[in-house]
Amino acid sequence: MSSNWERLDESLRPAVSASVADFERTLPTLEKVTAEMESLVREVLSEAEDKPLFVTSRTKSVESFREKASRMVTEPDAAPSLQFPEPLRNLTDMVGVRVITTLPGENALAANLIKRKRSIFDCRGDTEKDIGSIESGTYGYSSRHLILRTIQNDVVRAYQELLDAELKPNGSYFFECQIRTIFAHAWSEIEHDIRFKSQDPRAWSPYFDRQFTATAAMLETVESAFSELHDRYETVTSYWDTEGEGEGNISLTPNRIKAVWQTLLPHVDRKADDDWGWAAELVAAHGLRKTVDLAALLQPEIISNVRKALDHRYSPGPDRLLDDLLLWQFGESHIDLTAEEPSSEQTPRRDSLIRRHQQMKRYRKAQGF
Repeated sequence: MSSNWERLDESLRPAVSASVADFERTLPTLEKVTAEMESLVREVLSEAEDKPLFVTSRTKSVESFREKASRMVTEPDAAPSLQFPEPLRNLTDMVGVRVITTLPGENALAANLIKRKRSIFDCRGDTEKDIGSIESGTYGYSSRHLILRTIQNDVVRAYQELLDAELKPNGSYFFECQIRTIFAHAWSEIEHDIRFKSQDPRAWSPYFDRQFTATAAMLETVESAFSELHDRYETVTSYWDTEGEGEGNISLTPNRIKAVWQTLLPHVDRKADDDWGWAAELVAAHGLRKTVDLAALLQPEIISNVRKALDHRYSPGPDRLLDDLLLWQFGESHIDLTAEEPSSEQTPRRDSLIRRHQQMKRYRKAQGF
């Protein structure tokens, strides 16, 4: 496949050649503009709570500029014309900044932080690059795509003076800022190298398209999994926040116990419509009334010791496991507070608790606890 420059109509070549010459002449100064934009974006994002992994930038190469400047618009019964008549002023991607984040949720936070800095940047475009893919049911890498205009920037003024000494420099310049995750960044870099930088278009195969679609789907799954892990981690750590109105101070209602349990022990659950009132009664018997109290009880080490001590034949459900954990922590007090009176005619619960408590004591002794 021939290039845009090779297909360019002869009548348009002089204009494109002149633009390319100006681009090449001013390229060193434009690279300073690129460095300035990267520095400004980096400074803005230094205020972010979740800082990006890194910020990079690039200036369009001479060859890439020539190709884009050579794009034509052809209409029936009309002379060929250039898509970008003044590419040095029409193109917004001669300077590009990339912000690489960890998780998809950080893309919006970074974009909003940049857009709020109106004294530095004026955002003239904001799109999600994979929206079209989502709506069409296909896959592509996700990237937040901002078109930013600088505000009275001195480095831009120096470039504008060099580009055209007759025009008054205003320090206003359009550039691109892409924000995407590290996964999307890796995917897009590999795709770009293979799909768009192929040295010989005859080497292309439909199999490549199929594989890129498949890897994009896997990428989306991996990002979703990491996002879920991050959200769960944030939730779990909040259980230990007891400052002021922190999550750790929330009262242990039946629904709260259910939510905490399903977050910490999702593999040991009850039916969706089960009432957790029994659990609230059990923990309240020992004065455990806050989220942090339940989080402290449902620790892996405690659960492991209980399972080993009782050598459960079957995996216990939440009701039995919670009962055993409280018995491990409070011993005879748990028996006295939650079992039948010793004088009762029948004491099946008390008998069961006493038997399990004896097992725990033997295990503790064997382990040197």
